[in-house]
Order: sequence, then C-alpha cells, then structure tokens
Amino acid sequence: MPFCYRRALGITAAAVATSTAALAAQAPQAPPAPQVTVGGVVYGQFLYQLKDSLGAGRTNQFSIQRAYVNVIGRFAGGVQTRVTADILPAPSAVSPTQTVVRLKYAFVAWTPTGSALTYKLGLLHTPLLDWEEALWDYRMQGSMALDRNGYATAADFGAGIDGKWKDDQVNGQFTVVNGEGYSGGTGDNRKDVQARVSVRLLTTDDNSRVGGLRLTGYAGIGKRTGGGDRNRFLGMLSYRSKLFTLAGEFASTKGTVPAAANTTGRVISGFGVYHLPKSGVALLARVDVVDPNTSIGNDRLTRVIGGISYQVSPNLRVLADVDNLSYETTAANDADTRRSQGLFQMQFTF
Repeated sequence: MPFCYRRALGITAAAVATSTAALAAQAPQAPPAPQVTVGGVVYGQFLYQLKDSLGAGRTNQFSIQRAYVNVIGRFAGGVQTRVTADILPAPSAVSPTQTVVRLKYAFVAWTPTGSALTYKLGLLHTPLLDWEEALWDYRMQGSMALDRNGYATAADFGAGIDGKWKDDQVNGQFTVVNGEGYSGGTGDNRKDVQARVSVRLLTTDDNSRVGGLRLTGYAGIGKRTGGGDRNRFLGMLSYRSKLFTLAGEFASTKGTVPAAANTTGRVISGFGVYHLPKSGVALLARVDVVDPNTSIGNDRLTRVIGGISYQVSPNLRVLADVDNLSYETTAANDADTRRSQGLFQMQFTF
C-alpha cells in the first residue's frame, strides 16, 4: 500500500505540473517594456575669414553651430517616437551671445509587423535632406545645396510614409506637410506634397540605404503662403562604397526664397569623399552652382568646398576645410566679406 500511495502522489504531482505549464502558456504575455534612449550630436568650429576686401577686419572665432538632443522611444507593436531639440546660436539681430532652442523633430511612427511601410505623424523628416545628408556624411561642414540656399528644409509638420524593399534596393518617402519648414510656422490652409524614390542599380560593400550605385528622384509641389509656386524637382546619380562616395545632382526650382515672383531657377551640386585605406583619414570635395533665376544673367553663385577629415574615435570626427563662395559679378564678390573661409570643425556624438 505505501508503494501505491507514493505512485499515486507522483502521478498527481506530474499532472498538476503539466496543467500549470499549460495554463501559463495560455496566459497573455506582458508586452515588453518600452525602450527609451537619449543621445545627441554637436557641431562646433573655429572660423577664420580668408579675405578682407572692405578692410573691416577678418573674422576669427570659435562657436557651436548646432547641438541636437534626441529622445527616442521604442514600444510594443512596432510603435516608435522621436523628439529632437535643436539648439543653435540666436540671430545676431536678436542677441549674438544667446542661443535658441526649438523643436527639430517630434513624431510618432508605426511599422506594422512584417510590413515594408512605416507611417509617421507630427514634426517629421522631409523626404530628401535626411537621406542626402546620410549619403554626403559631412553635415558638420554645412547643409546641402538646396537647404543652404533656401529651397528645402529638413523637417516639417505633417504626415508621411517611409518604405523600403529588398534590403533597401528600393527605398523612398512620401509626405504631406505644411510647407513652411520646422522653423517657419504653420502657414496657410494649403499643403505641400513631397516624394523621393531611390533605386540601387549595382551593389557595393556598403549595403546601407544610401549604398551602391543609385538613381534617385525627388519632387516637391506646393504653394507658398500668400501665393506663388513652391516646386522642386531633382535627379541624382550616386555611388557609395566603404572606400569612396561620388554623387551628382540637378534640381529645377520654381519660386525663390524669399519669393518675389515665380522665377525658375536651378541648382547643380556634386561631391566626393575618399577614405584612405586602413586609416581614419578622408579627403572630401564639393561644388554647388546656384542660378536663382535662369531668365536673367549675373545672379549665379558658386560654392567650392575642399578639406581633410580624421575619425579620432567612433564618437569624434574633425575636419579642416576651405569654403569659398563666389558670385558672377565683381560687385557682389566685394560686398560679401565672409564669402571665403578657412574652417576647423568637429562633430561629436553621445
């Protein structure tokens, strides 16, 4: 009898354990805890003015040009959020010794399970500049040609869809935004429609969203507050590997900034980066040619950038470069005393 009792108790215990495991498996699983990370990037520089055509003295100064603080949240169900504070020097007319803090990004994104699409709402990336800056990889030197000359902005208020297919062989973005940019207010009741598509024609050892031989097209169509067109059309051919980057773009613009009329302009930009093998050294060059109004002459400007960078560590990069802007007329060249600069710049992330 004792043996029978022990056997019965053993069978009962095993049955209870099996039932408990089954019930635990059927119970709803708690969602994973949200992941919130804080990081940032800072651009600083030393600037020396190379020309003193009007005898006003050469600028010689240290400054912090930009500081971004990013707070990124990742949640269950493919939900992600991002808030980015943009800290920059105040305009000299306001206070040359103070800084301005404003929102650069503040959006929620949702990627359904297994989907190639991500849906965004809020103050979000516009389709071109975030992608193009990743290709150039030297935002520390200055903004891209369309941004630098007032034809595009990196962020705006609205809604958008990001998509990528076959390991970024094709990627793109579509947005409907206010059109005034993240620092330009909400504008009127009209909206801008913007879209970019990039196709990888050949692969390289860089399999990122900007890697390989790529053909990229961008279109932005809208109306400015107060009337007038705000149209941008761009085509780009680029090649990027771990060793070097080459890119050329042509953009047609309708509506200048600030806009006096619906003038048609064009922007041509080309840039290249060569990374010396087995070192942290890279050589870079860029040329931007901007013609604000193709129907008249004497308004073209050309910017030439050349320099050498060194990756000190994964979190710190430095760059020594020359940035020279020249105008089509001698009078305009003489009037801009800051157009030719020598720079020592740095970028650090945290």
